[in-house]
Amino acid sequence: MSFDPNVLTDFARYYGFHYDRVDPLGLVQDMLIDMERGLHGQSSSLAMIPAYISPVSHVPAGKTVIALDAGGTNLRAALVRFDESGNPIAEGTQKIPMPGTYGPISADAFFDKIAEVTAPLLEKEPNVEGIGFTFSYPMNITKDADGILLGFSKEVEAPAVIGKAVGHELRAALARRNIKAPERIVLLNDTVATLLSGVVEIPGSAGGEGADTYGVAGGPTIGFILGTGFNTAYPETNIPKIGFQSETPQIVVCESGNFAHCYMGYLDKEYDATTKNPGTYTLEKITSGAYLGPLTFTILKQAIKDGLLTFRKADEFLNWPTMQTKDLNSFMRAPLAGEGPVAALFGPDELDALTTFVYITSIVTQRGALFSAAFVAAMVERVNYCNPFAPVRIAVEGTTYKIYKGMRVALESYLHTMLVAKKPRPYLIALVEQASLFGAAVAALSK
Repeated sequence: MSFDPNVLTDFARYYGFHYDRVDPLGLVQDMLIDMERGLHGQSSSLAMIPAYISPVSHVPAGKTVIALDAGGTNLRAALVRFDESGNPIAEGTQKIPMPGTYGPISADAFFDKIAEVTAPLLEKEPNVEGIGFTFSYPMNITKDADGILLGFSKEVEAPAVIGKAVGHELRAALARRNIKAPERIVLLNDTVATLLSGVVEIPGSAGGEGADTYGVAGGPTIGFILGTGFNTAYPETNIPKIGFQSETPQIVVCESGNFAHCYMGYLDKEYDATTKNPGTYTLEKITSGAYLGPLTFTILKQAIKDGLLTFRKADEFLNWPTMQTKDLNSFMRAPLAGEGPVAALFGPDELDALTTFVYITSIVTQRGALFSAAFVAAMVERVNYCNPFAPVRIAVEGTTYKIYKGMRVALESYLHTMLVAKKPRPYLIALVEQASLFGAAVAALSK
């Protein structure tokens, strides 16, 4: 069949994955309502988890802290100094394999390994302001900003650590070395770390060139992760379910990937049924890198079955077990180059099929960008801050945002449209580097 964008658009609408079936501003309001329900502890798809950390608007100069980052395969530790401008400088960085990734380990041995990389830093700088610890595994955060571990990923074999308070156990492990830990040890997840890294990496004011003679304080910061997964965090002043109401906000992690009101179409539901957690993480499954490739594969297979996408190796494609997001992205970044497993499906005389494949994929990407932008817009509306000299800072981390073809430009376009629709809401969106490490450093200075 020859390439026909009108037919393909109708195909997307018929199966319910076209972005034009969604009212963007209505979607933002749906998200705000679910956020409000979660904050009240009512039935909601959004957990709205208090982090018990109050974000600083800027970091005082001359402070030194210890930053720890545990997640994936490595554990990192560093002294982080904040210079005269509040910029973070990491010193003495150490990196070791994450305890438990090289064989089973006991709870004491697990925390002794963390103390092993922390102790030299405390010996060098015994008067650090505190320790910030980005621990990227499921935790219940306590009111004193410690974290009770709920579980590990399959890479870490340390079952005895589950149920332990990470900060308390690190303090005990340091004591076994006769080293006194600082008064403050703060546990946080990677979304909170992304938010806090934005405080030091994104300018707090937008007054243009030259000095600020008015002393405008920096705007609030929100955190946004769009990588393998999807999550967000923002500062909140009213959390009724824990009796918190204060002009000094604390950070809330939305667990936004689980937002359930996503206008799922027929093919979304078909794909969802094949995942390990059907019926959950609905938003994440249409936006994030773990799912975009396999979801698009489900949709493209239906296009083949419906006769809209025809090429000689179609049966071979239908027999693939799945399509990885990285392979799809590599193809979409250079679809005419003829390189990689996806491009190898199409012959030189099958340009119409190639174009159809790309066009359908772009619709899926656009929808993912729309939903991602909507949740970010909902957080900006929630903080309700409109100072043109101190925009809301949106700190972003994640490879899907950074490199997935078409995602970033579409997301930022949707976001701008949503945030100026009713009234201008000044904002600045930027990628942050070393978010886990620098975010942990800022957390050590937060109250």
